[in-house]
Amino acid sequence: MSVRFADVTVGARLPEQTFSIERATLIRYAGASGDFNPIHWNQETAVAVGLPDVIAHGMLTMATAIRVVTDWLGDPGAVLDYKVRFSHPVVVAADAPTQLAVSAVVRSMDSSDQTAEIQLTASVPGQTVLTKARVRVRLEA
Repeated sequence: MSVRFADVTVGARLPEQTFSIERATLIRYAGASGDFNPIHWNQETAVAVGLPDVIAHGMLTMATAIRVVTDWLGDPGAVLDYKVRFSHPVVVAADAPTQLAVSAVVRSMDSSDQTAEIQLTASVPGQTVLTKARVRVRLEA
């Protein structure tokens, strides 16, 4: 499935998604990425350095958030550029998964190269975790 440029308008909202992140997710990501920093799996270490609890890897948060765009596009290869600022860590308690809610809206379109810029909003209950999250994608002609 692919999204055609002619079928998209500025202001269009992509389907929102909520993703569960739990401690097991962090362990699997650590194995895949090689990032075994204990703040991502050891509560004692996380608290000792001033965090409220174990936190998700920043790149895991980014990768999870962009799924809203890649699921909509149907082609992860259509992503041309992706930038974010981390505004708050994603805290993952031991007793319950953290719910990462992600929404997206088309902010601009460029007919000369069939691209669109999409703004992402990613949050956990009560806190935005990514700001200035922008994705540039190429759409089908």
